[in-house]
Amino acid sequence: MARVLLIDDEVTMVQMVSELLRREGHEVFPFSNYDAAIETLEAQRPELVITDLYLDKTRTHGLEILQKARALSPPSTVIVITAYATIETAVDAMKKGAFDYLEKPFKVEDLRLCVQRALSYNDAISENIYLRKQLKKKYQFNQLVGNSPVIQDVFKLIERVADTDSTILILGESGTGKELVARALHFNSRRQFAPFVPINCSAMPENLLESELFGHCKGAFTGAINDKKGLFQEADGGTIFLDEICSMPLLLQSRLLRVLQEREVRRVGDNVAVSVNVRVLAATNEPLEKKIKDGSFLEDLYYRLNVIPIILPSLRERREDVPVLAMYFLRNKINPRTGKLHSITRKALDVLTAHDWPGNVRELENAIERACALCENSTIRVADLPPTIRRHASGGDEEELVETPPTSPENGASPAIGGGVAPAQPSFVQPVGPLRDFLREQELGYVNRALAQTDGDKEKAAEMLGVSVATLYRKLAEEDTAGKSPS
Repeated sequence: MARVLLIDDEVTMVQMVSELLRREGHEVFPFSNYDAAIETLEAQRPELVITDLYLDKTRTHGLEILQKARALSPPSTVIVITAYATIETAVDAMKKGAFDYLEKPFKVEDLRLCVQRALSYNDAISENIYLRKQLKKKYQFNQLVGNSPVIQDVFKLIERVADTDSTILILGESGTGKELVARALHFNSRRQFAPFVPINCSAMPENLLESELFGHCKGAFTGAINDKKGLFQEADGGTIFLDEICSMPLLLQSRLLRVLQEREVRRVGDNVAVSVNVRVLAATNEPLEKKIKDGSFLEDLYYRLNVIPIILPSLRERREDVPVLAMYFLRNKINPRTGKLHSITRKALDVLTAHDWPGNVRELENAIERACALCENSTIRVADLPPTIRRHASGGDEEELVETPPTSPENGASPAIGGGVAPAQPSFVQPVGPLRDFLREQELGYVNRALAQTDGDKEKAAEMLGVSVATLYRKLAEEDTAGKSPS
């Protein structure tokens, strides 16, 4: 359950509400003194604060407590109570961030329901913050994989243009990670809290694609029984990612060109244009210059899209990254999923590096997953690799084992885009730090064990740990802040 700070200058009120909250399973910190309450507020950082608006009858200490509670990180949810209710005081409290407002005398059931709503709201906010942090962390530039000079140059360009509104054209073969680049651009920009809307232009017929992109009015065509927003409107304020733009029909290319020029869309069957604020990212696995020459792609649209081109190299152009990526897949995907510590021989890595990888990073991931399923004793050898890859092997050499280091924040990152992966370091004696750091590590490790045993179900994990869901999210947020969360 939750930690609740209760402040009221009426002792009987404090006793009554404290008893109610304790029966509900909450940990209560009751006060009738302002100064002591503020000290505990800053020390305990409770999930919920219930405060009288007027303490000592003459001073509005309640608003000061409200402001201090909302200034915490993460902020406490606040319920304000008072016997001197007016519309003005209620509005003032809500403007300053109060969740709800109760007028004395109130029914016990009203307070109970108000507390339940406040804590449910708090859980939802905590989960939203946690999930957005996870998304942000997943696409951080400094945690992405690739050491070769050619890919490092690409990463530097991505980092420089992420927080702009420029239209970007991402070019690369299938499997090179074009959508991952698009997501990294979005989640590292000022638009990161607005929608990211991807659509594959080759995955649907022309009439359906037009309706999906631009929306339609009721009765615009057979089956249009309601008005529908298009994806450009859904992405308003955020980013739309047009994958396989090379497959877009010419008619829709002309409509897209107008959207890029005018920054407005017109739904199918509508005469009124609607303004949109959308950043456009596009990707193609075919050279658009060739399609311009054969008349299947508009030259004007090409120049509108190609404001900043990002060209992703194929995996065969950066072979030195193959062992790094292979170790990443073992360490950060397969080992956690299977619960086994897989390893790979150096000869198997050499064979992987010699392959041309027509399917690029995606093909490599599939090869590693297949090898893990077939290998004996959790060790990948040349014989476990797909036949099309084994042809690069030379016979007779002893297969030396390459150890797979455990997952770590420095090494755990997205494989298709981003910064370096440090090589495994030799064993060393870890220096001793403050005891509180050790205790925090132990606590966070215990929290992660609970999450692992409940398959990530945070409600079950919180119940297992004997804490509220909000407390669990706060612990996970502390883990992110400390930089100890597994990637």
